[in-house]
Amino acid sequence: MFRPLAVALLCAISLGACAQPAPSTPDKAAGGAKPGAAGKGGPEQAVRAALAEVVPGAEPDYLGAAPFPGFREVLLEGQVLYVSDDGRYLLQSQPIDLKARAPAASPGLNAYRRKVLAGVPKEERIVFAPANPAYTVTVFTDVECGYCRRMHEQIAEYNRQGIAVEYLAFPRMGMASQDFRDMVSVWCAPDRRRALTEAKAGGRVQARSCTSPVAMHYTIGQRVGVNGTPAVFAPDGTQLGGYMAPAALREALDRLAGKGEGAGGR
Repeated sequence: MFRPLAVALLCAISLGACAQPAPSTPDKAAGGAKPGAAGKGGPEQAVRAALAEVVPGAEPDYLGAAPFPGFREVLLEGQVLYVSDDGRYLLQSQPIDLKARAPAASPGLNAYRRKVLAGVPKEERIVFAPANPAYTVTVFTDVECGYCRRMHEQIAEYNRQGIAVEYLAFPRMGMASQDFRDMVSVWCAPDRRRALTEAKAGGRVQARSCTSPVAMHYTIGQRVGVNGTPAVFAPDGTQLGGYMAPAALREALDRLAGKGEGAGGR
């Protein structure tokens, strides 16, 4: 889905592997960049410069301190990357906070995501909510993905757990796909909730057109780092991951809010 960045990283690795080694100098022979050397402009400038060599012209949507020392957290072309402060090492993986038992993310990245998601008006979301929800989650969804369908089959149980689910569209096959056209049709339906439920049940999607927010949702999803569906975001901007059973999602939200067992009990 985010092929340009993946190809650029692969090319960088391939070129590095195939290139003839330069004659070593004493400094290079001792291990390249000096530990802790992040350049005159600090770690963020070093990271920007390193990324510009790999993906020329790319501008990160977010760049800030990582949730662990020695690295910057970068949101670039829909992917969360971790680059060492000297710009030498890049990690492309989701770190896990073993103490919190949740994906690790910095307060800065969560605040960025929270701000971006808050910009989506409620009327552009498809909402399934109990009368008085304890929590509201934003879920990027797709009518074709198996786990999105599984999650929606349990929507009543999420609501019974006190969780309101607000769907945004993320056609994972891209904006030129039938998937995208089907999601536009769902968002253009007079009864969006019913249309979404029928589409996720495998029903035929009646073609409709209107000025829909689907393309905007897709772009926003990329900006906050969505690379698969469902993608569940807590109220504070934390990405909780993909599909979670209703009771497990409630437990994760309680833990995040300081009400779970790891925070002294409910």
